[in-house]
Amino acid sequence: MGSVAMHDTVSRRTVMKSIGAAGAVGLAGCSTDGGSSGNTISMGILMGVTGGLSEVGPAIRDAAELAVKQVRDADNGFSVDTQFENTETKPSRGVSGAEALVNGGYPMICGGLASSVTLQVAENVAIPNQTVMCSPSATSPDVSSLEDNDFVYRTPPTDKLQGSLLAQIAAERLEKESAAILFLNNAYGNGLSNGFTKTFEEEYGGEVLNQVSYSAGRSSYTSQLQNTLDGDPETLVIIGYPESGNKIFRNFYENFDRADMDILVPDGLRADDLPGNVGHDMTNVRGTNPSSAGPGIEYFKSAYQDEYDSAPGPFNQQSFDAAAVLMLARAAAGEDDGTAIRDQMRAVTDSGGEAVGPENLGEGVSLAADGNEINYQGVSGPVEFDDNGDLASAVYNYFRYTENGTENIEQVEV
Repeated sequence: MGSVAMHDTVSRRTVMKSIGAAGAVGLAGCSTDGGSSGNTISMGILMGVTGGLSEVGPAIRDAAELAVKQVRDADNGFSVDTQFENTETKPSRGVSGAEALVNGGYPMICGGLASSVTLQVAENVAIPNQTVMCSPSATSPDVSSLEDNDFVYRTPPTDKLQGSLLAQIAAERLEKESAAILFLNNAYGNGLSNGFTKTFEEEYGGEVLNQVSYSAGRSSYTSQLQNTLDGDPETLVIIGYPESGNKIFRNFYENFDRADMDILVPDGLRADDLPGNVGHDMTNVRGTNPSSAGPGIEYFKSAYQDEYDSAPGPFNQQSFDAAAVLMLARAAAGEDDGTAIRDQMRAVTDSGGEAVGPENLGEGVSLAADGNEINYQGVSGPVEFDDNGDLASAVYNYFRYTENGTENIEQVEV
């Protein structure tokens, strides 16, 4: 599939942009509604809505667009200029899409989604061009170690936490002493696999019999499953995205007499339509995903339902938060400049000041622009960034699959 570029028609403006010698983005131009450039918030949206994340990516993008709509619909004197680029869940397309956004003069990017895409975009485009990124779903520990000069942030917790939590569930709740892991061979899969193994073996004395990688797009995963299950592990951990997960689980139930085996999955494989696509109830599968425990969660759910006639899914809350924080930081900065926006990312999220959530996001933009101290309280939970641009704390859902989808068992704070 070719690249997809979609431009909003609301508050559209013609801009003349240039990249300076230092790589910073410069802006000149006026909004079509007559407002000055200082009152137009420019934000690129870079997400994979096809490819490996095709089943969850569109809804994640919708959540970011909902935050944009909240600001646009408010009577606050601000317009929002956005441009969307589809990464197709491929690093190369992510880089070219990010380049299009930077060349278009966008000083901040909501995205990417997959960790492998986010890492490549950060290293090759965002950091060199002093463009702020805030990802709603890139969870690889490698993001934390980027030499990013503080330009890269994310609203989900790192996989280092999730891998440890999955290991804790396997050892303490499921009482397993051996495990095997089948993982997608990318930054996301490697990070989770290594995090699980380290905690399961070093903290709980368990044994990971096999760590088997796989690539996306194969017609069958039976041989990979066979290698993973060699030695008869007590539990199986499967890491990846729904595109490959559909085939992996179908091959598992069709070719192995282990339908009652306890299987653990991370957030990337939480999808309510997975049992229907697989053709099995999947009641032996449990997993974890970042929770949505913020004070504005009920308002967000209602607004999302009203706008899209469906309930929000995985990473939708984190996506709203990522877009909201970027827009608030831009308003506080007072200009479309990546460095100025970067310097406000923590200021609008740290504790203290006027509370801002989804229900008063439009007002929050005005407050930030007027120099007021604000505290954005995330839909997904506390949004407070540490020195690496990661969340300082996190809450996870421990969930299980049912015949028709998924349901939460409990929430676990990490």
